[in-house]
Amino acid sequence: MNYRNLGRTGLKVSAICLGSMQWGWTADEAASRAVMDAYVAAGGNFIDTADIYSSWAENNPGGVSEEIIGRWMKERGNRDQIVLATKGRGRMWEGPNGEGLSRVHLIKACDDSLRRLQTDYIDLYQTHWYDATTPIEETMEALDSLVRQGKVRYVGCSNYPAWRLMQALWASDRGNLVRYDSIQPHYSLVHRAEFERDLQEVCVAYGIGVIPYSPLAGGFLTGKYTRKGGDSGARAEGIKQRYFNEAGWRALDAVRAVADLTGSTPTAVALAWLLTQPAMTAPIIGANSVAQLHDSLAAADLTLSTEQVAALATASRWQDSERG
Repeated sequence: MNYRNLGRTGLKVSAICLGSMQWGWTADEAASRAVMDAYVAAGGNFIDTADIYSSWAENNPGGVSEEIIGRWMKERGNRDQIVLATKGRGRMWEGPNGEGLSRVHLIKACDDSLRRLQTDYIDLYQTHWYDATTPIEETMEALDSLVRQGKVRYVGCSNYPAWRLMQALWASDRGNLVRYDSIQPHYSLVHRAEFERDLQEVCVAYGIGVIPYSPLAGGFLTGKYTRKGGDSGARAEGIKQRYFNEAGWRALDAVRAVADLTGSTPTAVALAWLLTQPAMTAPIIGANSVAQLHDSLAAADLTLSTEQVAALATASRWQDSERG
């Protein structure tokens, strides 16, 4: 496993981040533990979760992923070996302050996450998406308080547009407050414009580490789909509607071609391309099984040639429909 600094910080994290949205949803606790054990055995140290995971699943009130990770870390006694990232912002209790990025919500949400995770600090605490009803200064002041109290070591954001990220950086600079050192954007070979249009340049200029989610486009870039179809179900139908088009197939064909040339897999190639991009820290991968995990981890040891990187970029170039 290779390690990279989180943005401009000195914190070193594995080049592949393990996401845990599936815990308590498509992976039960036994499967979740097996994947985390295998990830750590392979040298991984960076685990990402969120307080709302996975409240959309049946009989899951949210917080379940954090609870599974907390029990696993306590049983393994490995808290000091894990770079633990979680997120707050979504609705976790009733009432007008049960969601958002106000000081009231963030402080309680962080305390609740600490309890579920059975730890007294969070390595990377992230605002899950921006809150237009709360001044950015209030949010950054709340995060600064959490860092000063020792509950949080670094802060990041997720799903922020470039203008909001810049507002946050300005607020931190003006107020001498903690600043965002990472961002989680939606970014993959078949979903590039949203990040590359503006955010990428901001991240490079200000040393913001990039931790993209959905780097395999919901499984489309694993190669399990063909022009004839693939998985069924609501999730698969969403992937088909978004990526079953000429732009998607062109990108996937290029990924498959590079996989054949390198003796690798489409999964590893798609992730390895992301690892060549500016400001990249670690793509977030999900796995319901150890086999799926190892397929993704192979990307950390796959070096693409300059020509292969360029070929993938050309095949997946922005489409007019993406430019907005």
